[in-house]
Amino acid sequence: MAKKAARNLVIVESPAKAKTIGKYLGPDYEVRASMGHLRDLPKSKLGVDVEHDFEPNYRPIRGKEELINELKKLSKASDTVYLATDPDREGEAISWHLANILGLDPSAPNRVTFDEITKKGVKEGMAHPRAINIDLFNAQQARRELDRLVGYKLSPFLWKKVRRGLSAGRVQSVAVRLIRDRELEIENFKPDEYWNIDALLNPQGEKGEFTARLAATADGKKLTVTNKQQADGILAALDGRDYTITKIEKGKRRRQPSPPFITSTLQQDASRAFGFSATRTMRAAQTLYEGMDIAGHGTVGLITYMRTDSLRIAAEAQAAAKTFIAERWGDNYVCKTARKWKSRSATAAQDAHEAIRPSMPELTPDEVEQSISGDTAKLYRLIWSRFMASQMADCIQDTVSASITAGDYLFRASGFRVSFDGFTALYEESTDDAKKKETALPPLEEGQTLKLKKLTADQKFTQPPPLYTEATLIHALEENGIGRPSTYAPIITTIVDRGYVEKDQKKLKTTPLGQAVNTVMMEQFPDIVNVKFSADMEKKLDVVEAGQADWVKTIDDFYQGFEKSLEQAEKNMEGKRIKVEDIPTDEICEKCGRPMVIKSGRYGKFVACSGFPECRNAHPLVKDTGGLCPLDGGHMLVRKSAKGRVYYGCSNYPKCNYMTWDEPVPEKCPQCGSTLFKKKGQLYCAKEGCGFVKAIEKK
Repeated sequence: MAKKAARNLVIVESPAKAKTIGKYLGPDYEVRASMGHLRDLPKSKLGVDVEHDFEPNYRPIRGKEELINELKKLSKASDTVYLATDPDREGEAISWHLANILGLDPSAPNRVTFDEITKKGVKEGMAHPRAINIDLFNAQQARRELDRLVGYKLSPFLWKKVRRGLSAGRVQSVAVRLIRDRELEIENFKPDEYWNIDALLNPQGEKGEFTARLAATADGKKLTVTNKQQADGILAALDGRDYTITKIEKGKRRRQPSPPFITSTLQQDASRAFGFSATRTMRAAQTLYEGMDIAGHGTVGLITYMRTDSLRIAAEAQAAAKTFIAERWGDNYVCKTARKWKSRSATAAQDAHEAIRPSMPELTPDEVEQSISGDTAKLYRLIWSRFMASQMADCIQDTVSASITAGDYLFRASGFRVSFDGFTALYEESTDDAKKKETALPPLEEGQTLKLKKLTADQKFTQPPPLYTEATLIHALEENGIGRPSTYAPIITTIVDRGYVEKDQKKLKTTPLGQAVNTVMMEQFPDIVNVKFSADMEKKLDVVEAGQADWVKTIDDFYQGFEKSLEQAEKNMEGKRIKVEDIPTDEICEKCGRPMVIKSGRYGKFVACSGFPECRNAHPLVKDTGGLCPLDGGHMLVRKSAKGRVYYGCSNYPKCNYMTWDEPVPEKCPQCGSTLFKKKGQLYCAKEGCGFVKAIEKK
């Protein structure tokens, strides 16, 4: 007997989410995945009719035809179809396209959303179906068309003026500009000299040394030491002087915990704490949201929706957290008030979500880590700890500030002692700043004479701002109103994949290609790369999302100016072409004797003769690890597989085909002198017959 079709069809985006939701809904529901978008603008042409109200030409995505037919059959056989894609702009668009593909009425109550994929969250979502939010869809559609218009109109221009195969993005171009502006700021930075004069002191007859820094003249006038002559004069004036405490100020200060994570802060903290890229963070967060198998709980979504600008927390979640905190740390560790944080830029739609938090606060990382590991385990601990800390009491510190007079000069020293650790018993936010830490001072009293142990003058120079990392770039994008939670990770991925930006350790740097494209954009399309203009465009799209503006007029207002800029740029650069600067190397061409340079091509960097096109000598760009091959002594080079994974191979390939995924290290084998390789917490020698292995010492 054939299996009877379920009365209700629920369509989500991913198989993992389908599995988790299906468990909660039972046999009356068939839960299927759309595997993301099913329709989009065609890849081969513009797909937007600029002459007729920017009418989009949506087409099924290649390879999705079979899935579309299957969903159509299931839809016809079901009494009710629920569209349960993600609760954001992209999810709303997928639901709108599904409704059109399946012949559903978009105004019917067939749209459901889940802020958390738990039994409670799923039941709550299914109990409140609604119509598709057409304003939210229109905002997504407007963004998609704007990006298509900019990309498809600008790309041919860049092909002619810089290099074939290039493309430009509406938001990505601003990100490249921010990175390049920071590089130029560093290049043009002129350091200012200054001197720190520090006295190492201790109370007469007491133990405990501390450092005080010169801050002012004895009458309280702020003092800045700017050269060695001035510093030497002050040291001479202080020679033989008594150091006396003239003022002691004691107080208390409270440190509040950071709010729970939103998308941008989660990406920043995961970058600082674990070195995760934004894409890696979102991949792990998506897995946590969609559901994982946890012993004793089955398949459960471990966190709330991870694309959000909102800092709002449900009262029920706050209560659960405070109950857990009281049981684990004691009642005095519970924040007695309901903390409220103001969201920086959450729109009405984004504020419909909560901040990112554990869906079940009582489910500790220790318990979860019995079932999961790797990126998801690390990220869950980070999210759980940050959320729990946000509901804990303030950290209270006793502060002491001492003013110390010596001759005509005033030194200051400050410190603190933690009187109640509060939320810091669990979590402290990582930062990008290496700030000088305050320390506790010994007991001090006004009028007390201090013994000088050492007086030093250190020359310093003001430092330029650092290069952007993924974490600081995301912060800058958010601060400037560029992009939205769902776009931070794709922005960075796109500019790196296009070869405009590269990562050096954690630092983001523009490539010669990125610099050339940025120059063209700055000169010919200043609005596109203008930070304020881009932020204003985002705000206009948010107004569309709020139902307060027409999406067609919003696109038209932008396109009129953009089209004129494009026409003017064609005239300005007629007959001109921008050269992408090559990077010089120490290598000499073995064919003609001219210097070899590093060039950027469609498929990445390579080394070529500077005499091109007369000399066409070229070879792939490889990086020498400094290690030697255990088989024939050739150099171990860094290589990449077809899927982009790094491995290490012998320079004498194909004569020697030795390769390994394990990184060569500078340390040599103490037994045979060969290169050591690193694998899973240990170093080993790969030389046949040696067998040396040792554990890596943990710092």
